Amino acid sequence: MIGSAKPSLMELWRMHPTENLILRTDSYKFTHWKQYPPGTERVYSYFESRGGQWSDVVFFGLQYYLKRFFEGQVITAKKIDEAERLLALHFDNPRLFNRAGWEHIVRAHDGRLPVVIKAVPEGCVVPGHNVLMTIENTDPDCYWLTNYLETLLVQVWYGSTVATQSREMKKRILGYLNRTGDPGLIDFKLHDFGFRGVSSVESAGVGGAAHLVNFLGSDTFEGIMIARAFYGESMAGFSIPAAEHSTICSWGEKHEADAMQNMLSQYPTGLVAVVSDSFDIFAACREVWGERLRDQVLGRDGCVIIRADSGDPPTVLASGRPSVLGILADKFGYRANAKGYKVLTPRIRVIQSDWVDFEMLDRVLSAMERAGFSADNISFGSGGGLLQKLNRDTLKFAFKCAAVVVNGRERDVYKNPVTDPAKQSKGGRLKLICDGEQEGRRYRTVRADQPGRDELVEVFRNGRITREWTFAEIRHRARIA
Repeated sequence: MIGSAKPSLMELWRMHPTENLILRTDSYKFTHWKQYPPGTERVYSYFESRGGQWSDVVFFGLQYYLKRFFEGQVITAKKIDEAERLLALHFDNPRLFNRAGWEHIVRAHDGRLPVVIKAVPEGCVVPGHNVLMTIENTDPDCYWLTNYLETLLVQVWYGSTVATQSREMKKRILGYLNRTGDPGLIDFKLHDFGFRGVSSVESAGVGGAAHLVNFLGSDTFEGIMIARAFYGESMAGFSIPAAEHSTICSWGEKHEADAMQNMLSQYPTGLVAVVSDSFDIFAACREVWGERLRDQVLGRDGCVIIRADSGDPPTVLASGRPSVLGILADKFGYRANAKGYKVLTPRIRVIQSDWVDFEMLDRVLSAMERAGFSADNISFGSGGGLLQKLNRDTLKFAFKCAAVVVNGRERDVYKNPVTDPAKQSKGGRLKLICDGEQEGRRYRTVRADQPGRDELVEVFRNGRITREWTFAEIRHRARIA
């Protein structure tokens, strides 16, 4: 409409086709409303990591799911009708659908979800085996709703696991920078190349935003949009002009040098990355970059980043004979920094973005250290290894009921399988308390009636978000001392 205000980012996001939250759960949960003890009034559940690959967890992503799926009037008569029709086909039994329960939510709560959710502030780094989030129904007629919402809430495992892995990768790179170079360079040392390597656009968005909790470099623009629309960050990540194999190889093998020179002509200043392994990475570094284009590189106002993406990364980059870093040091020169490691001229650097995951970082950086090269010389791009090569069991996330109120009396709920003690769950109402201050903060879970301030914060009640976190706040909490 002419003269009307432009819709906000959040409003644009909600202009997707109708989404029916009733249908966004596991099929067996449609039947659970009949299974609780008679007289059940409250169901209280919690979310935790039961350990896994790393000892700490960066909690991230809940605010996206609350804003995207839970906030506002999410249940309507039209959605109830749609769900009833589909589930009658799905189960071949229309009596399994809890129509009366959903109609009660429309009638008594204007379609808003009558639950309260508390969670640790996003970005907090919490040891495994601790409560991260709790949820409980606020209307006794909706006791069945708490665990009905588990399926969506457990999706927080993904953003939290990516944020955790990204932070652990940051710690690994920082260790090498501290020993061999400048730790002040860390923010752009790991670039997100994961959009094409994930299973969905939503995964790219949530995972891409989770990585940006720890770093500033990303080519996964969907993650930048999630941080902008759901966390209020105007620009969470940055990128540079870069070549891909199609733009280099389309010139033909005999004209690879012309393609590389074209990159310098098109981007005469600033950072520019040029893939250089299309045919012979060593010849490209020695004869094209180190001879034909050497003066142009050295005279340029900016840095050329050589991308070497074929072969075994530590061998190609540092430990082989020849090696990319060895050739570039010979052709462009280097200086020894205060820690005794070689740093190439500031006009040239390398990036490795093939096979990069948590383990490969150590292989490449240790090879560079043994060869006498500072970690200053390299940055990394990671795709599937950053956003996709993980699952809910990487940090063993679980959502479990811990207490119920039946006929006015509360009782603990827990599981304790004799065949797998690691799957024992917590019983009773819980809180997360913190010992220590600032960098020495350590969290632990206790029963709600024990001393100590609860670090879990109410973030959602009866269809309304009650506490939001900015991306800047989240980054501050996740920072590495």
